[in-house]
Amino acid sequence: MATVIVALGGSLLRPELDERHTWLESLIGIVRDRVAVGDRLGLVVGGGAAAREGIALARPLIDSEDRLDRIGIAATRLNAAIVREGLADAGIPVSGTIPRSVNEAAELLEGRQVVVMGGTRPGHTTDAVAIRLAVAAGAERCVIATNVAKVHDSDPRSNPDAEAHDRLTHAQLQEIVGPPEHSRAGPSQVVDPVGVDAARRAGMPLCILDGRDTERIREAIEGREFGGTVVA
Repeated sequence: MATVIVALGGSLLRPELDERHTWLESLIGIVRDRVAVGDRLGLVVGGGAAAREGIALARPLIDSEDRLDRIGIAATRLNAAIVREGLADAGIPVSGTIPRSVNEAAELLEGRQVVVMGGTRPGHTTDAVAIRLAVAAGAERCVIATNVAKVHDSDPRSNPDAEAHDRLTHAQLQEIVGPPEHSRAGPSQVVDPVGVDAARRAGMPLCILDGRDTERIREAIEGREFGGTVVA
């Protein structure tokens, strides 16, 4: 039995409807299997396209990054509700509410095997929330499921020679993603630098992987090789 926290990037709930439904069904199957062997799982869901579109719509009208962040947080909670209701409908013992803080989520996880949540407050991405929840819950690891296979030393979309890493220390990852600061609502990195700092301070192992392939999520939850980047 293990406690594992999984950050599900909002990009995984992408608009290709057939793929999105298949992905969600597969995720529900993984959670069901892990619950059956006694694992406890915290799922922290990102905002993805809904957050970016909402923030882009509001930005010409709103100067405050905190207020824009609140729009993104609302999108994460919508996506979390989709995942939570899907798990509940499948008969999985998931918490009945979507917690608004890391402490609330950690307390719920003591009584329920599965807790689903979104963002919490401005300046904290769902990566950072997931890592803080992993620390608060005493989890074995935090899985960061995103839309890239591994951490690269620069953006592979703009640099075809970017080097992929199988293993990194927390300090090396921090150097790649930058200092632990939150500057602007909307844009995302492979891992939030504020979250990396929290993981470094707590010594929390991170598993960074391409969550579009749900088998990689399963392998990381189970502590097996998953084809991504291990940060320890």
